[in-house]
Amino acid sequence: MIVKANYLSDLKFNLDTWKRELRFHFNEMDTFEEKLEEIASREFDKRATMSIENFQNRIMIEKAAISKLMHRCRNKMANIHKADYNENIDGRLQNEQNTLKDDMRTYIKLHYDLKEEMMDFFREWL
Repeated sequence: MIVKANYLSDLKFNLDTWKRELRFHFNEMDTFEEKLEEIASREFDKRATMSIENFQNRIMIEKAAISKLMHRCRNKMANIHKADYNENIDGRLQNEQNTLKDDMRTYIKLHYDLKEEMMDFFREWL
């Protein structure tokens, strides 16, 4: 039972960490959106406008991905709270955790790729 409690505590820590990171990224996307709107309000050529629209679309897609990952984290946390401490650790939660872990890893890579592209754009147009 102690092993399972420690195991579930570790899973909970991971989920809490991921949720904080996702909230930060969501807020960061809001900040980037505001900066894009500021650039859009200026008179720039068509190339800038097309990039702004592209980034705005990608931000919407990223926010949707963040919402889905947050939902999965909340569901996983609910499963942890409902866990039976008397049953053996069967790997079910761990397998689910690994799937979410892989999805988080992929999301974070894509997030930082987008962020890098946007920072390059900001350097060019600001």
